[in-house]
Amino acid sequence: MSLKLSAVPTSIKVAKQDTNRRSANFHPSIWGDHFLSYASNSMEAADEKKLQDLREEIKRILKANVNKPAEKLDLVDRIQRLGVSYHFQTDIDQILEEAYEAHQDSGLKDENDDLYSISLEFRLLRQHGYNISCDVFNKLKDSNGNFKKSLVKDIRGMLSLYEATHLRVHGEGILDEALAFTTTHLEPVATQFSSPLAAQVNNALNRPLRKSLPRLGARYYMPIYQDDHLHDEILLKFELDFNMSQKVHQKELSDITRWWKTLDVENNLPFVRDRVVELYFWIVGVYFEPDYGLARRFLTKVIAMCSIIDDIYDAHGTIEELELFTTAIERFVHVFPQFLPCHQ
Repeated sequence: MSLKLSAVPTSIKVAKQDTNRRSANFHPSIWGDHFLSYASNSMEAADEKKLQDLREEIKRILKANVNKPAEKLDLVDRIQRLGVSYHFQTDIDQILEEAYEAHQDSGLKDENDDLYSISLEFRLLRQHGYNISCDVFNKLKDSNGNFKKSLVKDIRGMLSLYEATHLRVHGEGILDEALAFTTTHLEPVATQFSSPLAAQVNNALNRPLRKSLPRLGARYYMPIYQDDHLHDEILLKFELDFNMSQKVHQKELSDITRWWKTLDVENNLPFVRDRVVELYFWIVGVYFEPDYGLARRFLTKVIAMCSIIDDIYDAHGTIEELELFTTAIERFVHVFPQFLPCHQ
């Protein structure tokens, strides 16, 4: 069935060719053809075998018995910070479920007063959806209702508490107090000391975990963890996964850049922003795991088209042209409603 649509409504006059147009003067892409050179995302057989062996070794560590449950949570935290938790999600979910059940059984009778462990357990359980009460921090206060002065000496624990406060919800005054308390005492550490822990404090004050992108956070954490004398060599070797994932991203970006070049946007639409690389980085921030490659490619192309439309409205079209353009889009949506995101 053919559809006959009038190209131009008779009630709207087309803008003259000599119309003085606005110009946003967007600077050209800083990347050029840089990403076109990446041609393969294949993993060397030796690296793949090494990665698989390391994965199995870490799984064994996660399943091994430990003297203190907090040791398992500490391992989970390091795995998450290094950006490789997606390999062990089932094991991590089981560890957190067991931790929550143990917490529920002990309740507020838990005698554990270790600042680091209390804060880490609270943060990990909350960020994974468990409804753990902030009352666990009451034991950190003195008889006057203030946080104990002795806590200030435990920098690692203070940092753990600081990160936990960003999981607070409205009405949790004790966590509001804890945020002010930890921030005040951690700021001198970030500026006056030079150590892996001080670097971690500095990063946390600038961008706490709750407000950070996992991939970017992992990139900052790797050198810090490497310089920590308590680091686990097996986890450090598993950084190979970061490099393997990066190759996948490079190949995807190469394909997307090639697609963008075939559109010849630079010549056909010189008034729009050439930011396809930045848009891909945006999507990698949403989900970086290799299995989501199709979604990354799809969404990058979608928002690239949205960016073009945005610039047509904001930086190029006249009122008359934009009315025509809007009418065309409305007609398209009316004829093809299945293309609407909300269409069922």
